[in-house]
Amino acid sequence: MNISVNRLLVPTLSGDGQSKKPHHIAYTDWGDPRNPHVVICVHGLSRNCRDFDYLAQALQADCRVICVDVVGRGQSDWLEHAHDYDYYPLYLSDAMSLITHLQSQYQEKITLDWVGISMGGLIGMILAIQPNQPVTIHKLVLSDIGPLIPAIALKRIADYVGKDPRFNSFEEFKQYMQAISVSFGPLTEAQWKHMAIHSVREYPDGTYGFRYDPRIAVSFKEHKITDIDLWAQWDQLATPTLVLRGVESDILSAETAAQMQLRGAKAQIIELPGIGHAPMLMDDHQIKIVRDFILK
Repeated sequence: MNISVNRLLVPTLSGDGQSKKPHHIAYTDWGDPRNPHVVICVHGLSRNCRDFDYLAQALQADCRVICVDVVGRGQSDWLEHAHDYDYYPLYLSDAMSLITHLQSQYQEKITLDWVGISMGGLIGMILAIQPNQPVTIHKLVLSDIGPLIPAIALKRIADYVGKDPRFNSFEEFKQYMQAISVSFGPLTEAQWKHMAIHSVREYPDGTYGFRYDPRIAVSFKEHKITDIDLWAQWDQLATPTLVLRGVESDILSAETAAQMQLRGAKAQIIELPGIGHAPMLMDDHQIKIVRDFILK
């Protein structure tokens, strides 16, 4: 296993036009750093880059795998101003800064693939249609996300994200994390423990909480929750795209997935029974699906 953990200082893009202090984004770097086939993996709304450890280990012999902690999550910095979490161009700017940094390490042009779970998939989808990409995304893998997200599903997420609960023990934290993440599907005890270890923050008073800035939920708190409709963006997407959909998902409906096969990138859809939102790309079956798509 060849892994390093790095931090990159990037500018803080802000919607209010004011100059903001730059922030660090953290990422794990797997495989041969000279390999020009680079796969960037980006997690869901309140998750972190260590969710991709299993996938990265399976890919690292063939690709360099970069797994990112989105700002405000994991080992990345928290933003000074909560409202900046609600400014989506910031996430594109961070991604472009990272890609530019990675490309600068090579003499030749890298081949770049993007794997995104939920929010990480949305970032990849929007990034792939930008006219000024530092490197064009070659292939796109989306775990349970698409161009239409129903308000009712967003309200479910708003019920727990940003609540900042505290627990008296790691085991209590782990049990709570599993309870709110049951839609991830049947993970092993080792996988749940791995996720809990990398999701927990121990506070000076001895309590345990989540390793993310609770202010990432500012968008849910300050805006009326309505459907997110990105069909106009999807229709611009031409990147070869694989979508893994949890059959029980409330985020990506069967109807939306069917339309994704006909419009825009005309995605390949794979349905995963017994899973909701979102397939975590940890089990051998899901890993093989992603690996086969990226390496073919």
